[in-house]
Amino acid sequence: MNPKIFMAALLIGLVAASSNFVLEERAVTEPICDDVAQYTGYYKLDTGDKNYFYWFFESRGNPATDPIILWLTGGPGCSSMVALFGENGPCTVNDDGATTTTNPWSWNNNASIIFVDQPSGTGFSYGSRDDYDVDEGEVSADMYSFLTDFFGNHSEYQNQDFYVFGESYAGHYVPAVSHAIWAGNNNKPRVPINLKGLAIGNGLTDPEVQYKYYPDMGVSTNNHKPVYNKFTYKLMKAAVPTCISKIKSCNEGNQGDCSLAVEGCNLALVQPYATSGRNVYDMRIPCEHPPLCYDFSSVGTFLNTESVQEIIGTTGHKWSSCNMDVHAKLTGDWMHNYQDQLPAMLADGIRVLIYAGDQDYICNWIGNKAWTLEMEWPGKDNFNAAADKSWSVNNKKAGVLRTSGGFSFLRVFDAGHMVPLDQPENAWSMAYSFITDSLRASDEPLVSVD
Repeated sequence: MNPKIFMAALLIGLVAASSNFVLEERAVTEPICDDVAQYTGYYKLDTGDKNYFYWFFESRGNPATDPIILWLTGGPGCSSMVALFGENGPCTVNDDGATTTTNPWSWNNNASIIFVDQPSGTGFSYGSRDDYDVDEGEVSADMYSFLTDFFGNHSEYQNQDFYVFGESYAGHYVPAVSHAIWAGNNNKPRVPINLKGLAIGNGLTDPEVQYKYYPDMGVSTNNHKPVYNKFTYKLMKAAVPTCISKIKSCNEGNQGDCSLAVEGCNLALVQPYATSGRNVYDMRIPCEHPPLCYDFSSVGTFLNTESVQEIIGTTGHKWSSCNMDVHAKLTGDWMHNYQDQLPAMLADGIRVLIYAGDQDYICNWIGNKAWTLEMEWPGKDNFNAAADKSWSVNNKKAGVLRTSGGFSFLRVFDAGHMVPLDQPENAWSMAYSFITDSLRASDEPLVSVD
C-alpha cells in the first residue's frame, strides 16, 4: 500500500485537564497497516515534560473480549516501532520504504496490542532532555501515568485481561512497569488495570547472574560456531569475579560502581565477541549493519514520510530507531537487578514467562535460565525440581519449557535476540498460549540439545 493514497486520519481532539491528561489521538480511518480499528497519538504525562507516542491495534479476533498486550522494546532508548514493523506487529515495511505487507503471525491475531515509544525521547516520543529518565523508578512511573490515562480515555478496554511483554533491556522495564501496575491496583487507583501476566524475551533482568555466562555462551556450538579461542575464553572466565563484584556493589547501593561495572564488564565479556564481526544478537550470522547489525532504514523512511506522519499524527517529529542520549541517561541503571520485583506478583497470581531465543549472545538463554533458577521466591524449590520438557508447535519441537507455580522459562530453538523476527509462527503460538494460560510442554521426551 502506498501511503500517499491514504486519507488523513480523523483527529479526535484535545481532552482537558479535568481528566488529568492531555492527548492528541487519531482514529486511523484509512489504515496504512492492517484494517482493524486502531489509534495513534500522544499522551502528555503528569510526571514531567514528557509526551508518549503510541500505536494501538485492536485484535483481529474479538476485540471486545480478547486480552490487551503492552509491548516495550529495549535499548534502552530504542523504539517499539522496530518491533511493530519488524517482529510481532500487524505489518512489515517493504524494502521500498513506502508500502507494507500484512504479517500473518501478528500478535494482534488474538489480542489487542499497544506499541509505546518509551522512555521520553525514544522514537517519536519527546520532551525536555532535563526530564529524561535515569532509573526504573522514573520509567515505571511514566508508563503507569500513560496507561492510566489511556484506559481512562478508553473505558471500553478496561475490563480486558492485560499483559506486559518486552525484550532486551525491557528485562528491566517489564518487571518495574508490571510491579507499578500491580502496586497501583492495590492502592485504589483512579483507573484499575486488569494485570494478569508479564513476559520477558531475551532480557537483561539479573545482571549479577547473567554476566557470568558470557564466556560459556561464546564457546557453545548449538547451531553456531564458537566465537573465540580457548585463550580468550580463559581470560574472560578470569574477569568474571571482578565483574560480578562490581555489579553486586552497584546493587548494594554503591552507585559509583554501577558505571564502573558497565564499562569493565562489557569490555571484558562483550567486547571480545563484538570484535569478531559476528552478530551479537544472532551467533549464526555476521553483523552486517553496525552497530545494531540489522537494517531498519526502510522503517525509518516509512515513518519519516510526510503523508504517513500526517496519518499517525507525528508531523514535525523525526523518527529514529534508537536515541543514544536516552541510552546514556540510563547508564547508572544498567547493572541493577530487577528479578526481585517478581516474587510478590507471582504470590498474587500474576503469571510470569521468561523466554529466550537460543542463538542470541547478548542476553543469552544460558544466563537467563540461570537467573530463573537462582531467583528467591516461595516456589523456588518446586520450580528448580521441575523437569525441562519439549515444547512443540504443530507437532514440531520448537523449544524447551520448564514451568511451575505460574513461573515459566522457555528456550526457543533457532531464534536470536528477536524471537518473533526469527520464528514468527512459534513466537505467536507462545504468546497466544501464555495469554490464554495454555502454555504447556508436549508429551514427547526431551532430547538433549545443549
